Amino acid sequence: MENSSRRILILPPEEARRIAAGEVIDRPAALVREFLDNAIDAGASSIEVNIEEGGCKKIEVTDDGCGMTLEDLKLCTFTHATSKIRCLDDLETSVTLGFRGEALSAAAAVSRLEISCSADGREAYLLEAGPGGSFPLKIEQTRRTRGATVRALNIFHNVPARKRFLKREGSEALLCRQVFIDKAIAFPQINFRFIQDGKQREFFPAVSEKKERFSAALLKQNENFLLHEIKVSGDGFNAAVVTGSPDLYRNDRRHIYIFANGRRVQEYSLIQAVEYGAQGWFPNGTHPVAAVFVDINPSLADFNIHPAKREVRFRDPGAIHQAVSGGLKNFFHNYFLSSSQKNSGKDTGIHQTYDFLAQKRNYEFKDIEYENPDQKIINLSSTSYNNNTRNSNNNIPNNDNFLESLRLNVKSSDKFFLNDNFSIYNEARFVGRLFNLFILIEWGDRLFIIDQHAAHERILYNHFLENPAVKQELLAPIPFRTESDDEDRFLTEKKEELSRLGIGIEKDEDAWRIDALPAGWRLDDGQTVSEILKLRTAGENLTEKWAASLCCKAAIKDGDIPDDKTAFALGKEALLLADPHCPHGRPIWTEISREALFKAVRRS
Repeated sequence: MENSSRRILILPPEEARRIAAGEVIDRPAALVREFLDNAIDAGASSIEVNIEEGGCKKIEVTDDGCGMTLEDLKLCTFTHATSKIRCLDDLETSVTLGFRGEALSAAAAVSRLEISCSADGREAYLLEAGPGGSFPLKIEQTRRTRGATVRALNIFHNVPARKRFLKREGSEALLCRQVFIDKAIAFPQINFRFIQDGKQREFFPAVSEKKERFSAALLKQNENFLLHEIKVSGDGFNAAVVTGSPDLYRNDRRHIYIFANGRRVQEYSLIQAVEYGAQGWFPNGTHPVAAVFVDINPSLADFNIHPAKREVRFRDPGAIHQAVSGGLKNFFHNYFLSSSQKNSGKDTGIHQTYDFLAQKRNYEFKDIEYENPDQKIINLSSTSYNNNTRNSNNNIPNNDNFLESLRLNVKSSDKFFLNDNFSIYNEARFVGRLFNLFILIEWGDRLFIIDQHAAHERILYNHFLENPAVKQELLAPIPFRTESDDEDRFLTEKKEELSRLGIGIEKDEDAWRIDALPAGWRLDDGQTVSEILKLRTAGENLTEKWAASLCCKAAIKDGDIPDDKTAFALGKEALLLADPHCPHGRPIWTEISREALFKAVRRS
């Protein structure tokens, strides 16, 4: 409603009946949402929300938008009175947040409604309506600047049955505040202010980037520099994805927000897309902090499937899912490859150390001669075997001593030469071990503390993704039965992909059997079946999830004690990894500089 010449009209009955069922105002937060939608649709640059007693006593939303003329004001509280569409076909092209024309009518039905407005800042009017009826009780002249103030008083006073089902005042206030925050995140170019019981609780000045508003609304001050914004697109849609780096995570999915054309929606497939795209970069059991903002051609989405427009049906949800997950995968893949990573001048430890390492990664290789090439530390096949496997490859050692098979026999002449004459193999020094878990390496003026399990896991993982899986036939197949049609469907559809991962699987009449497993598989039969069926939840990341599981079990364990040469070689390999995280997202190493250590013990 950017043009003040637009007029409110009553939809014809046949059109009104064909549009979905009426808005149900079930609690104060629903009115906050509807009033905010109208203010945003009116082209406001500043919006203020003022509530009292959890919104039950008063909800007031003031904006500086286009306002309404006297003629519009007389009609605005009638059912299906709207300036946003004229017929059902307009839903195909509507870009406004509201379109049914029911918000003000519904508000008048459950509260005493007051609207003051001006379309030009000269003529202004005040309307009073309700409770219980949609027609105006009175309209009189008033004074105000351009814009509108909509005020709902004593909500549900005339509907006591509904009022009894409200939560406590504080809980209702929190719901109103969350609706306010949702709208503020979606429209960062607008100033938003939230006042509760006479006190300002939130103020978000207008900003140019979505990540700035997202940070201001949801993050702590020391977390804002961890946010990044990426762009993806497809046929008929564009999307901005705000995401935190792996250092920013939560223990649940509540900080993954999905917006479609400015509305926050419940869209599980896009939450899933965020998690797929971030898989392997965040610690186990944690979830990214993120928001997806989809701008889509209205003809490709239906927001009319939910009375409160909290759900959306996309014509091609798979395309959006793939764009979001693929964009995030690329972002995280490249995140640690850039030596120009900036973190607002803050010392973030692992990232600044990585910059230091990345500057020295432009090296050239000379041939490295191993005394036993089959015992190279990144060889996944160097693990010991399950009793079910048959060693059909004579080049793969079958050694029950896993640490022995890890051993790297690097000759003293073997080196990585770096262009700046910096050589980790010359200048790094093995210091020792800590807690039978960490490898300590001194390199330059820094002490690196390396998690031996996480480091070996990432090295094996990289090797697995870069090389075909070595499949080992089983002497005795593993029979098992599925427990659901979903499991059957998964195994049938993914049979070929599982084979590429080293898993040979076939179906008999009413049961399945496993005929082959990756070389070095070490779990018993029950665990093996369980691990394979867990891949049902992997989605597009089946290979990565399997590799992470496989390599976690194959990697050196906490408490294992490799000899000094093996530990040193593993540590040096870890420090040259492009991505210093294990496949489950945990950092592989941390560091402390000489300067920081001296400062800690007050040495000059």
